[in-house]
Amino acid sequence: MLETNIPSSLSVIIPAFNEEKTIMAVLKTLFEQIPQVGEVIVIDDGSTDETAQQVEMFIADQPKARLIRHPTNRGKTEALKSGFSASTGDIVIVQDADLEYDPADIPGVIQPILAGKADVVYGSRFLVRRATRILYFRHYMANRFITFLSNLFTDYNFSDVETCYKAFRGEIIRNMKISSHGFGFEIEVTAKVAKLKCRVYEVPISYYGRTYQEGKKIGVIDGLHALYYIFKYNFFTSLKSSYRQIPKLLN
Repeated sequence: MLETNIPSSLSVIIPAFNEEKTIMAVLKTLFEQIPQVGEVIVIDDGSTDETAQQVEMFIADQPKARLIRHPTNRGKTEALKSGFSASTGDIVIVQDADLEYDPADIPGVIQPILAGKADVVYGSRFLVRRATRILYFRHYMANRFITFLSNLFTDYNFSDVETCYKAFRGEIIRNMKISSHGFGFEIEVTAKVAKLKCRVYEVPISYYGRTYQEGKKIGVIDGLHALYYIFKYNFFTSLKSSYRQIPKLLN
């Protein structure tokens, strides 16, 4: 268990699709590492395995955890939208349902927000390498290329826009209009955070990547969609249309 100043107003959003092998371990690790967390919301995105049943067993003994079920698979972005709208925390962070990201890194990711220095924080797998499983070079190069293009249009200097760990002040993410599909959330949210001129930080995180045989889901088509979304949300989407109500930024 980490001794850290984690607020009870922290919401952790976990989208899950066919993650019966890992979801219980993620939940147990999360509550062991961060018992002060305010709420954990799992969105079962139409799983055809025992993911939902595993979560139901866990939340029976953990009142801070909730389950939202989609009757059919709608994609990661739709799952996140359901989680964000149901969240109540002053800080909201995304946690994947596999074991690629370590919940022990969450305190470090949200620290710049807690310190009043940031509105949004990304956990980078490349900024300063910690424990990182060596896997697909092509994924690394595709990520770097997509990050480069995104930075070119947002004028941010991210090292890893495709990271799962993204933390927000709750007012920002709950007011954001999200319209992309699949894995498009990563690019869309980055463009809309830039339009709002948020104070954004990156912090280093660990990464324990999976192979496709172990359950990795992102593929080539997702990379092509990311290129489309970079142009759509940077060139053809205004600040006004990006938010239901423009959030107030802190000084």
